[in-house]
Amino acid sequence: MHTISNFTYLSIITAGLIIYLFLEQRRHLRYLRSIPTRIHVNGTRGKSSVSRLIAAGLRAGGVRTCAKTTGTLAQFIDPKGKEEPIYRIGHTNVIEQLRIIRKSAELNAEALVIECMAVQPLLQSLCECKIVQSTHGVLCNARPDHLDVMGPTEKDVALALAGTVSINGQFFTAEQKHLDTLKMACEDRNSELIPINNHDITSITDEEMARFSYNEFKENVALALKVCESLDVDRNIALQGMWAATPDPGALTIYSLTHNDKRVTFANGFAANDPESTEALWHKVLAAHPECDYTVVIANTRGDRKHRTLQFVESYVDWEQPDECIMVGSGTKTLLLATKKVLPNATLTEAENWPVNKILDHVTQQAENKQSILMVGVCNIASIGMDIVDYFREHRE
Repeated sequence: MHTISNFTYLSIITAGLIIYLFLEQRRHLRYLRSIPTRIHVNGTRGKSSVSRLIAAGLRAGGVRTCAKTTGTLAQFIDPKGKEEPIYRIGHTNVIEQLRIIRKSAELNAEALVIECMAVQPLLQSLCECKIVQSTHGVLCNARPDHLDVMGPTEKDVALALAGTVSINGQFFTAEQKHLDTLKMACEDRNSELIPINNHDITSITDEEMARFSYNEFKENVALALKVCESLDVDRNIALQGMWAATPDPGALTIYSLTHNDKRVTFANGFAANDPESTEALWHKVLAAHPECDYTVVIANTRGDRKHRTLQFVESYVDWEQPDECIMVGSGTKTLLLATKKVLPNATLTEAENWPVNKILDHVTQQAENKQSILMVGVCNIASIGMDIVDYFREHRE
């Protein structure tokens, strides 16, 4: 009896693997072809919100739409708007997108709105060209974030994000500063560049914005409306759907409660973790709450993101300063030392491992002679950030 050599075994396994991958690719392409409209959403800030807005607008317009967000909490949204969490074993992996496309195809989706989950520039391009193959690309903005991966400059970030430009499709963006880079990418992939302009933004009234259950940005709404209108959904119908949509857990929401006989207002800005977005959010919330006479920034840091912490400090020095900055999360020592170096007179409190009640007790004691407190969470929503949001949501008045 002849024995099979190791080489033969290896050849059989290799051939089997090649056949398997070939069949998987064919099946994936079949799923893609069954979803006529595929919208790939990318950007530094606002991806999850814009994905939800587009999906809600399309659903309201009668388009059977699935959506997937990867922001604060990864969620799959079915054609009825029902959400279910996406559970992961281990680290995030772009292969997850394959399962979402298959599930959407099995639900007979006419449109899929899917948020880009890749950070590495090559992976972003791979996700577009091999996995999503979008008919409509969407870029919210290009800001200085993940500079260790996509940098070192903001233009490099724009180039990396341009990796998700559709091939032979349409590409919508609210980005203004790096349109030349996006135009080059669109020409390379034979896609139509459709930027929103100031008129698109200012045409959205304050009354329309007031109908959102959370604090949304006009740029995000204008971008989502432009995409919906390109798919023949009436503007007013799309807005009706957007107003009724469930906000992303990381969306800017504001809650108030009473603690130790003091009124405390909290703004959840934890999801804004690039310097430009964070500063804009801080000043927006400050302007909206002039009645608060004691202001606090809660900076939730991560020990494994030291570069982000230092980026935050570079921007923070130019802010209208709060009465106090409370540092929570991991790696607070880095933030404390870096901030003391540039703002030696700032009131800084290191509160690593403090529970929410202890933070509130501390703030109300510090604001002993004040009437109303404003707390704004920034930098990161993980761990204690989500605990703070949940506490205010559960105890709001």
